[in-house]
Amino acid sequence: MTYGWWVVGAHRRGAPWPWWRTLSFAGALVLFGILQFGIVGVYDQTLRWAFVLRLSLLFFAVPTFAAFAAPVTLLRTGGPDRLARGASVLMGSRPVRVLGNAIVSPLVALALFCLLLTPLSAAIRTSSVWAIAITVLVPVLGFGLLAPLSEPGVLRSSTFVTAEFLLAFVELMLDAIPGIVLRITDHVLDGATRMAVGPGWFPSPLRDQHLAGDLLWFIAEVADIPVLISLFVRWQRTDRREARAVDALSDEEMEALTRAHLSRRG
Repeated sequence: MTYGWWVVGAHRRGAPWPWWRTLSFAGALVLFGILQFGIVGVYDQTLRWAFVLRLSLLFFAVPTFAAFAAPVTLLRTGGPDRLARGASVLMGSRPVRVLGNAIVSPLVALALFCLLLTPLSAAIRTSSVWAIAITVLVPVLGFGLLAPLSEPGVLRSSTFVTAEFLLAFVELMLDAIPGIVLRITDHVLDGATRMAVGPGWFPSPLRDQHLAGDLLWFIAEVADIPVLISLFVRWQRTDRREARAVDALSDEEMEALTRAHLSRRG
């Protein structure tokens, strides 16, 4: 509802909001509803594969749709002025600058999914309190990591973006490690070896773990794509900004800049 009011506010201010961003926001809500009330939400406390699928999609997919909806930019465009100023301050804050790089996100994802390799995983999966916490906190965490990459308010130098690309290619592959370990391990890692009571199609604990590993492995690899796309978009914005800054220099300023550069190399 709030997002819709901001879209109306943007149109009233003469800044039409792209339809695909609104569609992306609707997609985030639909996917969240499916994960909450569909088969995954029904069996996530019983089956490992359902728990892993719900957890990973809440962390990767729902925030991706929400980030492409650019709610912070929409707030600045069509929201109340006080909230818009607060959003601008927030996007320029140190925590956002730390989160707004592609180095932190893969490390957080790796730490989160490594919990699935420990006995703590069973306790979290079967707890109703943890189920509520995951529903609320995991999408917020995922959005907090991905939104700064897609919002235009956070800019970096071209050198920093290049370093992000190089490190992201290495670290994003690490996200698949927990899924691989779940898949190739021949014993139940979380210690919950009793077969779940349910329909006849319920798998054995070890088969359940292998299915969870397959899903996590696949999703972690696919989740690399939006991060790389966001990095590419950021690189384009940074390149255009730096090109405009160079074009704005006078001949004397450009000559002085060239001399300073050559003197550093010498």
